[in-house]
Amino acid sequence: MLPFLRSNLAQLVAYTPHPGGVSGSPAQPSREDVPSDRLDTNENPYDLPDELKQKLAWIYQQEIEANRYPDGGHLPLKQAIAEYLIETASEPTLVTSDYLSIGNGSDELIRSLLIATCVGGEGSILVAEPTFSMYKILAQTLSIPVVTVERSPSTFAIDLEAARSAVAQTQSPPIRVVFVVHPNSPTGNPMIEAELAWIRSLPEQVLVVIDEAYFEFSQMTLLGELQTRSNWVILRTFSKAFRLAAHRVGYAIAHPELIAALEKVRLPYNLPATTQMAALWALTHRQTLLTVVPTLLDERKTLSQALSSHPALQVYPTAANFIFVQLQPAIAEAWNVSPEAALEKVFLALKTQGTLVRKINGGLRITVGSPIENQRTVARLQGILS
Repeated sequence: MLPFLRSNLAQLVAYTPHPGGVSGSPAQPSREDVPSDRLDTNENPYDLPDELKQKLAWIYQQEIEANRYPDGGHLPLKQAIAEYLIETASEPTLVTSDYLSIGNGSDELIRSLLIATCVGGEGSILVAEPTFSMYKILAQTLSIPVVTVERSPSTFAIDLEAARSAVAQTQSPPIRVVFVVHPNSPTGNPMIEAELAWIRSLPEQVLVVIDEAYFEFSQMTLLGELQTRSNWVILRTFSKAFRLAAHRVGYAIAHPELIAALEKVRLPYNLPATTQMAALWALTHRQTLLTVVPTLLDERKTLSQALSSHPALQVYPTAANFIFVQLQPAIAEAWNVSPEAALEKVFLALKTQGTLVRKINGGLRITVGSPIENQRTVARLQGILS
């Protein structure tokens, strides 16, 4: 290890994304190396419509000066997001641009929240595993301690007794941020009433980060309570339902004082002009773009039923655009291998046949794809498990 690097850096493990690259570019691996069905990152399987892509390209050509820095304040985008939030709120909600911070994906916002609360030994974070891995990864990159509690192996509900005990402990540094996902990734379960009661009971000195990345699929939100809770922040993204994963746009909704703190630690010009334009354009055409959501929900139901019909699979309920499955113990016994080896065998066999899924926490997280992708997933799994 290089002598000038932090001593704890060797223990960190980098997040490994799937093979990327723009089609036709030198970075694009050969077709044999890239599974045709990339169902491992919960992306939307539908690209932007060609007609709207052409309009967006025209906007780029006419309105963006490549030699100028982008809008560093994101005000037009904030105003458009605020309008969308008011439109989609389940109860009367007042959201203005003062309640919003825009990030280069939700990852940047998570990092900014950690910088604003915990760095310098001022706090630790609490996560209930399994959950979105970036909370822990980003905290570790900033040398922030991570306290973990478990979830129920059958329902994936948070072990609230352990969570309450962890927050109550007079540890140093104290828990300053609690991360929850609604619905959770990779398991797809929304928060239950007991979990909601717990986060409502947390003291004001503990920040509660509620990740609603899959809101457009679940239609579950705590936005209506946000204005009465200064220690809550909700995260949303354009990467899923809005089909803009390539543009990396996330946003935080919180009390204006917390938003002002996030703006202090945010990098200047963090969102390229093209990305801001794409997000604005997506909100303008949201009625068109979000028409695929009902289609994906229907596909989720069909895929879940097809997978549930196989006796070797345990399929869990989901409110997101993915499904979490585990292998029944009989498979490992029939193959005379350990459960971990059986799961690895299925994962690699799917990859070899052209379907890339996420192997995580003793199961497989399968993104809901297009109808043909889902049909191939079912057929390939049936063949492997037979």
